[in-house]
Amino acid sequence: MNDPSLTSAEGEIYDLLVIGAGPTGLACAIEAQKAGLRVILVDKGCVCNSLFHYPAHMTFFTTPELLEIGDIPFPSPNPKPSRNEALQYYRLVAAHYKLDIRQYHTVHGVEGADGAFIVHTEDRFGRGARLHARKLVISTGYYDLPNYLNIPGENLSKVHHYYNDPHPYFGMDVAVIGGKNSAAIAALELWRSGARVTLVHRGPEMHRHVKYWIKPDIENRIKNGEVKALFRSRVVEIAPDAIVVETPEGLQTLKNDFVFALTGYHPDFDFLERLGIRFEGPDRLPVCDPQTLESNVPGIFLAGVIVAGSRTNEIFIENGRFHGRQIARALQAGEQK
Repeated sequence: MNDPSLTSAEGEIYDLLVIGAGPTGLACAIEAQKAGLRVILVDKGCVCNSLFHYPAHMTFFTTPELLEIGDIPFPSPNPKPSRNEALQYYRLVAAHYKLDIRQYHTVHGVEGADGAFIVHTEDRFGRGARLHARKLVISTGYYDLPNYLNIPGENLSKVHHYYNDPHPYFGMDVAVIGGKNSAAIAALELWRSGARVTLVHRGPEMHRHVKYWIKPDIENRIKNGEVKALFRSRVVEIAPDAIVVETPEGLQTLKNDFVFALTGYHPDFDFLERLGIRFEGPDRLPVCDPQTLESNVPGIFLAGVIVAGSRTNEIFIENGRFHGRQIARALQAGEQK
């Protein structure tokens, strides 16, 4: 399959092109490269772009060995590694395998068919290019597309769908919308950094999936009145200096300087649909072979969280990192036929 003599007028024909250079995409490229294939990765951001945009002081919920890819140990002195440790690890792994990664190149379209795909990309300066590949892996994750509230004022500059660092919000009235891990962590860090925090969640309490060492912390802060919580409630309007919250007791208008709407994220279903990939059920599970991870479109494989559709809490780095081996085995088996 790896025949360097096969080229096009615009350059090489790669055996595999991976869209998405996160941990799962890197793992897919590494396993294919180990199998002797010529591989290229394309990402609209940097390597591990989603991890880079995680909170600066984030600690993973898992152990270092469960984040390992490419049979490279993840050395960490901590039982749960930090975001910065993970970014360094994945950079070193990418460098070790000399992966060909085109960072800051956005995929705008794909044409062709199995064995002869043409991927249209554009760089940061609007310059287009075409890459040719026999097979494709889509490993685009979901963190780039937040679930919007679709309420008045959501487009104000004070509204953020990602949380990074608490320092800028010292002494400010901050609303955190959501009831899962990201909302709990943001609320706690903001409060500990001197913000006046109101947490708004449509459920009756913090979500049961909040990590066991975080849940009692946020619940105690709420019980002590250090973090104000409005349960069974939702923000219905955002104004420059306030938010309007629908509560069981009626509408409340609260003084507010900043809003963190941490209501989850979703895969780029539109992009997958444009590729011809079909979905099943209310969770929009993309059609793919569970053994090979090849989608209903011949030659296009899926990897990482997008395999689970809207059920984004089912696949993480810990299990998505093995998708590369499944795909590499399928590519080898197809070549041997």
